Amino acid sequence: MLAILLMLSLLGSLSFANAQESSSGGDGGSGLKHKFYALSCPQAEDIARRTLQRNRMSDPTAPAALLRVVFHDCQVEGCDASILLETSSAMTAETVSEKNFSIRRLDYIHDIKAAIEKECPGIVSCADIIVMAARDAIAMSGGPQIPIETGRRDTLFASNLNADEALPPPTLTVSEMLDTLAEKGLDIEESVAILGAHTLGVGHCLNFINRFDPQDNGPQMSPFFSTALRVLCQSPPSMSNATFAPNDLTNFMFDNQYFRDLQGQRGLLTVDAELPIDPRTKKHVDLFALNQLLFFAKFSDAFVKLTSFNVLTGSDGEIRRDCRAVNREP
Repeated sequence: MLAILLMLSLLGSLSFANAQESSSGGDGGSGLKHKFYALSCPQAEDIARRTLQRNRMSDPTAPAALLRVVFHDCQVEGCDASILLETSSAMTAETVSEKNFSIRRLDYIHDIKAAIEKECPGIVSCADIIVMAARDAIAMSGGPQIPIETGRRDTLFASNLNADEALPPPTLTVSEMLDTLAEKGLDIEESVAILGAHTLGVGHCLNFINRFDPQDNGPQMSPFFSTALRVLCQSPPSMSNATFAPNDLTNFMFDNQYFRDLQGQRGLLTVDAELPIDPRTKKHVDLFALNQLLFFAKFSDAFVKLTSFNVLTGSDGEIRRDCRAVNREP
């Protein structure tokens, strides 16, 4: 009798464990996993990579743009492709938000979606495609190969007001940055690493012109750098969104030059300038400036965490047929 009871107890424990794994997707509760589309659309990631590679040939600035897209999508209610929804009778697009004024190359996401839809319609989410495109953009620019998980689903709603509230201002401080990213599960080292995404692309004068204000008491730029930026940004403030400066000296390459620039007082934004002097972040800036492989490893960890936070999985949301619009009104 005792042996039978022990066997029943063991079977009950196994059933409970299996039920837990089934409800969580078997990956720790997020519903995401590696090679999510291995059976349903095995060519999805290859199609995404090939399509982006082909498009990138006509626009070498695309990787920076796609990296910006993934962060602006994930910052608002999680990585759910809300940034791709266009204005309709039910919603106002996130791209209407002034904080999204520089978002571009959404057409590349739509191209990838169209190519995948031809192979396996209604299977791969726009949310996953955004993350895939950013991952591939990083690798194509010399950065790390990041082993992302997939299985995200697309939201049914977007709001410019949500974007206004959730996206950080250009005057973001280190403390505000750390608090924001801590809410998404990133520690201090990972938070510094994820800001290394600023190694790609440009900063618009509109976003750092405040640092030329004599009343600004924040960290100072190097004199030569400040003079060069003032000349570059001397257009009227109404036109400052049309002028820009490279984020670092190798802004087409994903490398650790950003951190070396910060050490030389060549950070554009307030948070960039504060990173190398704040005692909580300085040591990580110094380490990443010296060790690119360490930066790549920590950036990869941070990227996976950020793109996995608060995602829709399972039966939540939907898989859009067209990333610009929901399949059905919410």
